[in-house]
Amino acid sequence: MSSKIKVLQVIPKLGYGGAETGCYDLAHYLYEKDCKSYIVTSGGELLKFVKKDKVKIFRLPVQSKNPLIMIFNSIVISILVLIFNIDIIHARSRAPAWSCFFSSLLTRRKFVTTFHGTYSFKNNIKKYYNSIMLKSNLTIAGSNFIFDHINQNYGSYIKEKNKLMVIFRGINLEYFNQKNVSEKKLNKLRALINIDQKSFVILLPGRITPWKGQENFIEALNILIEDFNITNFQAIILGSDQGRKVYTKKLTSLIERYSLSSKVRFVNPIKEMPLAYSLADLIVSTSIKPEAFGRVAVEAQAMQKPIVASDLGGSKETIINSKSGFLFKYDDPRELAKAIHSVISMGKDSLHKIGNEGRRNVSKKFDVDKMCHSTFTEYKKLLKL
Repeated sequence: MSSKIKVLQVIPKLGYGGAETGCYDLAHYLYEKDCKSYIVTSGGELLKFVKKDKVKIFRLPVQSKNPLIMIFNSIVISILVLIFNIDIIHARSRAPAWSCFFSSLLTRRKFVTTFHGTYSFKNNIKKYYNSIMLKSNLTIAGSNFIFDHINQNYGSYIKEKNKLMVIFRGINLEYFNQKNVSEKKLNKLRALINIDQKSFVILLPGRITPWKGQENFIEALNILIEDFNITNFQAIILGSDQGRKVYTKKLTSLIERYSLSSKVRFVNPIKEMPLAYSLADLIVSTSIKPEAFGRVAVEAQAMQKPIVASDLGGSKETIINSKSGFLFKYDDPRELAKAIHSVISMGKDSLHKIGNEGRRNVSKKFDVDKMCHSTFTEYKKLLKL
């Protein structure tokens, strides 16, 4: 077999999430390693940034859970595998993983999956559907938390002949770098959001959905004022409600009840997240369910910003508590308020030290090049190169 590995990654949509950016980064990394790189996806905003001379894109409805469409996808993927002589099929979600699994059987190619989240199940049928991620030659868990989740919930589906391992997600440290942020763009964003430079800015990024804990964040801000007499702050809830208008209205009502309308701003998603992080003095992650990896915590540390996050899931792995950031008891607004107050009370030297430690922590463990290199190494092991 030629040492020029040909890899086909399959992902429902190429957006800005952790799974999607990981797929994008690996695809371009493979090209730099003199490999052939292909992606099958239904679409997504990140597609326009794919370098078409390096990565070949195929559009298929791989986001669909319709059995007939999944069969159709399997047939087309099999044809692509044979035409382009693909060596490895790498699926990054459950629906396309079923199509990829049958394609790998038909074409006798190596099959890889990445287990990106804690897939829920209420019955054995759904659990079996999720278990497709463990029918691969290699299953990659994005964190130790996910690795434990797999073993605890899907242990009966793990086969000795197949490999399960952890490869931490990585982020682009050049992109998430305070030194590379445009001051002009930052000032423009500050003016657009109408942020007072004299205020302490607290940023909560993420989808506007109950499990991200925005309600607790608002409760904590009220406690910050009532119990700690801290008023010189500006809070930003950054993200899309993705149609959850009832929940957004509930948050707005809570803000009005606590007379926080002048303190809390909702801001639509910003494509250049380093700008958003640069705008803030403190980043918070208030999830009330475990994050599979905790990308916000890692990105905040890379940007040398203090991070306060729930003591759940991936954040417990990515943050060195009281050194590169702070963990608080999840689903407890009072504990969150205490943690925020502690950071606000810190001197510049202490905050600078935390920022440096955060950047060092991410550089050591969560650099995108490390993630890509580890994955590439496992590909070669599978093909015995």
